[in-house]
Amino acid sequence: MLGTIIGLLSGAAGGNIAGKLLGQFDQGTLINSISGIVGGGIGGTVLSSLGMGGGEGMDIAGIASQVVGGGIGGGGLLAIVGTVRNMMNK
Repeated sequence: MLGTIIGLLSGAAGGNIAGKLLGQFDQGTLINSISGIVGGGIGGTVLSSLGMGGGEGMDIAGIASQVVGGGIGGGGLLAIVGTVRNMMNK
């Protein structure tokens, strides 16, 4: 459970960082956070399912895999949401 929370929080951070670094995808703090949380949950779950990382363990490998999976998943989903919203605004 704690690993999932870490993945969700790092997803929110990843979404906001991606939004600030890639300005064309920035949707504001709220949308960046929501997209990041959803992407972080998906990213952490996918990495755990594939056996990459420590999964739910509370050792350093488990925590690191949740942070990396959540951050990448959050940033990736924000990029997808940003692209779709930008295409809809044209």
